Amino acid sequence: MTDLSIGTSEQLADPNYTPPLGKAIPLGIQHVLAMFVSNVTPAIIISTTAGIAFGPDADPVTKVYLLQMAMLFAGLATLIQTIGFGPIGARLPIVQGTSFAFLPVMIPAMIGAGTAGLAGLMTGVVIGGLFHAFLGLFVGKIRFALPPLVTGLIVLMIGLALIKVGIEYAAGGAGDFNRSQDSWGGLSNWFQAGIVLFVTLGFKFFARGMLSVSAVLIGLFVGYIVACLMGDVNFGDLGDAGWFALPTPFRFGFEINWAIIIGMCLMAFISAIETVGDVSGITKGGAGREATDDEVQGATFADGFGSAIAGVFGSLPNTSFSQNVGLVAMTGVMSRHVVTIGAIFLIICGLVPKVGAIINTIPIQVLGGGVIVMFGMVAAAGASMLADVHWNSRNMVIFAVALSIGLGLQQVPDAFNIFFSPNESGELKQNTFGILMTSGLLPTAFIAIFLNLVLPEEL
Repeated sequence: MTDLSIGTSEQLADPNYTPPLGKAIPLGIQHVLAMFVSNVTPAIIISTTAGIAFGPDADPVTKVYLLQMAMLFAGLATLIQTIGFGPIGARLPIVQGTSFAFLPVMIPAMIGAGTAGLAGLMTGVVIGGLFHAFLGLFVGKIRFALPPLVTGLIVLMIGLALIKVGIEYAAGGAGDFNRSQDSWGGLSNWFQAGIVLFVTLGFKFFARGMLSVSAVLIGLFVGYIVACLMGDVNFGDLGDAGWFALPTPFRFGFEINWAIIIGMCLMAFISAIETVGDVSGITKGGAGREATDDEVQGATFADGFGSAIAGVFGSLPNTSFSQNVGLVAMTGVMSRHVVTIGAIFLIICGLVPKVGAIINTIPIQVLGGGVIVMFGMVAAAGASMLADVHWNSRNMVIFAVALSIGLGLQQVPDAFNIFFSPNESGELKQNTFGILMTSGLLPTAFIAIFLNLVLPEEL
């Protein structure tokens, strides 16, 4: 509900209006609270996939750095959106953050990339980000090819691809090292994950205002306290983290990995369309108008260049955060300067490794309770988009074929022998084509877009 004590109705609908500082600061922090957990979660997942979070090759310094960069470059990318630089940036209250959408491509690529690791991943982020920025030149002209049937199915597949990760984390973590632990799948892990889930739902539906917006964060905090009391929190590496550190360019090196590069470029297309939807949602929800072509183009430019810059310094791709779009509509405050305050808060956190080190102490099962909610909400958002589809036989066939093939290839990655090629020692390893296809997301997107364009509409 709009609080008119912040300003008049006309002022609140103006992106250039600055509310009184006493109101603007808590509103800006509220934006950070709404996106904070979602923003750092991909960095935690990738550090686990890359083998630096747990096990004999664990590297807590690198994991803390990834968390630090997730906060720093989410803040910087948000500033690019809110302040703008020439044609780059929508100059709207758009919050940028590390994107879940790229995870279904990054996870299998990281596993299948062998020795490429973080060097190959970050190179892919840079190149994919530049391609994303290039899409800003014409993204508005190709929206006709992406009706709710296609976009809803793609978002649904992103959620479905990640739900397995949420369950694995709640059980004690993904990967062979975590599964080999006696505690994996045990009652204590699920008890802590369940506490997070229970508290999150309680605050989401029985609290109001900032408490409701921050439900996942509060749930994780309570679960963290429970884990501390049960002796599952390790503070051993906290003392080694500094109080200030600057990012390092090309910290992980530069390495070409075509599976990651192609996957990032293809996912940039999906992310660009998502950003167009978020820009439209902000202008409609906050100002009651359609987004201009300059705003759409500027937002897409900022998405791409923000991701490319993040990749240079060892961070993951950024995109606009839909939950903050809903927050603008809920508060009725359209001020881009409010979001700028939130961005500054994120940048400060990103420059303090202690913050990343504290996040690093969160047990994986506690995080699992939170990501079950978050990843499920991604799938639910896709289902909500599909509610706008006219479900005639044509659209049902498109949905059925695209979902069956995409989800099937994800569940049975060895279904085609063309997905594998011999390496130098003659051992069969998944090739670039196989990594992309068994992500599930890309084949679903291609099939849905192709069928929607070529199949005739029913009379």
